[in-house]
Amino acid sequence: MEIRVLQYFLAVAREGSITKAAALLHITQPTLSRQLMQMEEELGVKLFRRGKHHILLTEEGMLLRRRAQEIVDLTEKTAKELKHEEETVSGEISIGCGETQNMRPLSDMMASFRQKYPDVSFHIYTAIADDVKERLENGLLDMGLLLEPVEISRYHYVRMPLREKWQVLMRRDLQLAKKQTITPNDLAGIPLIIAKRQSVRNELENWFGYGREKLQIVSTCNLSHHNQSIMVESGIGVALVMEFACNQDLLCLRPLEPEIESGCVLVWKKNLTRSWAMQRFIEYVKEYLTSMEKEDIGE
Repeated sequence: MEIRVLQYFLAVAREGSITKAAALLHITQPTLSRQLMQMEEELGVKLFRRGKHHILLTEEGMLLRRRAQEIVDLTEKTAKELKHEEETVSGEISIGCGETQNMRPLSDMMASFRQKYPDVSFHIYTAIADDVKERLENGLLDMGLLLEPVEISRYHYVRMPLREKWQVLMRRDLQLAKKQTITPNDLAGIPLIIAKRQSVRNELENWFGYGREKLQIVSTCNLSHHNQSIMVESGIGVALVMEFACNQDLLCLRPLEPEIESGCVLVWKKNLTRSWAMQRFIEYVKEYLTSMEKEDIGE
């Protein structure tokens, strides 16, 4: 299956119309229809349900859309890496990130690295650790900024400087908001919005001291603080989140007691050939973090 045909398929899936997709691709509608029919014959499945004015993806089509996008992204990424000249550090570095305050020191490193190597650009993909690791395995990302707990035996890593603290995000008009810290007993019977990642939920359930069946979980979320804030503001429940800058008048954050802290690691795959830009950035990150540690201990 050619990359060009996958790009045709993605255009039709995106537009929901062969006519519109053909116009964007600058090919004729019969040519595009024929390519799609040949793709279905080659795969032995129906990819589209065709209507009078639009087409929809079948379940097989939705699976192919996901895989096709990954293949096209990886092809484009590889082409960019191969174009750089040996003496010039250039290209794109793709980093998957969760919602973490360690994005700030990472951003500082990216900014100062680009001052030294202005031909390097960064692509940031925001997702939970499980999704980031999947894209690392598929070669779609070069690095991942992952919140612990997370399995990282397959990766090289550096530990980021900031510790993340769990907090309760709630409306200011709740009686609970009058407390300075929140204990497990304080949340008994309170509707909760918690993280979807199983490893994180296990840690939170350990903090509560009893199993999920006794928790009043009304919603799970992978990301983001913005969506969780809207849900909390609407009165769905209170959210257990990593500490962030909550600047809303209606909401507030309160720390847990006892505290739960999580570390954060920047990872990249072992035993993998890396682009020139990626290799230089790894070296830069290690040097940068080492200098930060020396500053902290006053050397």
